[in-house]
Amino acid sequence: MKITGFRLYPAPPRWLFLKLETDEGLCGWGEPIVEGRAHTVAAAVEELSYYFLGKDPRRIEDLWQTMYRAGFYRGGPEVMSAISGIDQALWDIKGRALGVPVYELLGGLCRDSLRVYCWIGGDRPDDVAAAVREKRDQGYTAVKMNATEELHYVDSYKKVQQVLDRCAALRDAVGYDVDFALDFHGRVHKPMAKVLARELEAFKPMFIEEPVLAENIEALREIAAHTSVPIATGERMFSRWDFKRLLVAGYADVVQPDLSHAGGISECRKIAAMAEAFDVAVAPHCPLGPVALAACVQLDMVTPNAFIQEQSLGIHYNRGGDLLTYLKDASPFRYHQGCIAPPTGPGLGVEVDEEKLSAMAAQGHNWKNPVWRNADGTIAEW
Repeated sequence: MKITGFRLYPAPPRWLFLKLETDEGLCGWGEPIVEGRAHTVAAAVEELSYYFLGKDPRRIEDLWQTMYRAGFYRGGPEVMSAISGIDQALWDIKGRALGVPVYELLGGLCRDSLRVYCWIGGDRPDDVAAAVREKRDQGYTAVKMNATEELHYVDSYKKVQQVLDRCAALRDAVGYDVDFALDFHGRVHKPMAKVLARELEAFKPMFIEEPVLAENIEALREIAAHTSVPIATGERMFSRWDFKRLLVAGYADVVQPDLSHAGGISECRKIAAMAEAFDVAVAPHCPLGPVALAACVQLDMVTPNAFIQEQSLGIHYNRGGDLLTYLKDASPFRYHQGCIAPPTGPGLGVEVDEEKLSAMAAQGHNWKNPVWRNADGTIAEW
């Protein structure tokens, strides 16, 4: 079997789909995307095609090593995201060729179901109580929301209190029937992160996510000293080498590799195994589309330290398309009591509606995240 071609589909809301084609008629799908840099990642896939066109798609590890190591300059979000989507598509082809889900090729199931969580609110959550009640009534047992708006290095306690008030509203609405996580989104600098981490402890969140940017992970030591709440990070780390530094330092309780950013199934399997050796949980990052989520679920099903999965159904970013928009069959992503069952279809277990995808790709997208500024005019983290 040889890879004979590929197609890229930039589709709303902010996604990029990849189809790998073979001379035996089998095709595989992946999502190589950095949100806001879809065109850059598409160019990276084009460049990497030099290494995979004409090659046997079943030699996944060899192709991964070639794409990563053949370049003198390695890593970074765009290149690793391109490799991620290619890797997902290779696993999809191999599973389809053998007629089994990818998890069967990774050692088989280690669980019967996996908990999922969904988002409530947008960049500036407001009616938290109504939103969390709605998700509880839909059967979810866990949600996540953004913690705060933009914050300066040292900012107002009024903004801190706004965060605490939202958490109080959530607990008043559903008590402990629903767990919640808070995403600091890298918006918070160390001085304010310490304050928030300590104050939030009273509300017992499931975890706090990205309390500081990934490039400032040494600050996690101080933040951890101010709280017993588990600290999660990793969505802006792109290889096992990035995670090695995090795990050796002992700063994180939950790692969140993104299977569309951190090398795909192949690399994230290794990251998850490293985390297990450090007694650290895994919760893959995935505010993306159905192929990315399908890849996450395949990995989750063979990963004993995976405890929950992010998914994007109804997330505030999804304007013009949603998680189920490009699927022929939505059943793989039907949740029961806030959990997802192991998929049964071959490969990644989802069937992409290529006709719908082609039509939407003609529209395309040029999604960019907002540019925020502090009150004094300085650029703020988004």
